[in-house]
Amino acid sequence: MILSVAGVLVLALGLLCGGVMVAVPLGIATLSAGPVLWVLFPLFCVGGFALLATGARPAALRTPVFAVSIALLALALAAAAGLVATASAMREATGSTLPLWYVLGVAGLLGTLGAATTGRASS
Repeated sequence: MILSVAGVLVLALGLLCGGVMVAVPLGIATLSAGPVLWVLFPLFCVGGFALLATGARPAALRTPVFAVSIALLALALAAAAGLVATASAMREATGSTLPLWYVLGVAGLLGTLGAATTGRASS
């Protein structure tokens, strides 16, 4: 049980890291998205998934994994929308758009993998 709770908290921190990495280049937040967030975003997401999987019964994993997958895919879509907005000059980036590309790739991959694993029919 405690591993599941720790997994959810670590996943939340990973999503926060990704959210900051999307918000900063778009000028939504006046925070800093330094190299530590670049490392912690995927590590916290994968580590949180691992803790959650270790601490929960397989039947209990479906809903939390699907919820986190949805959150990751939403984060990837926000990064994609930010890239489109900056590329079309609808919004000016306050710095490099590289964090948006990074979040798009990492969150898109992890979110797709998580949604695909929970979408399979049980045998």
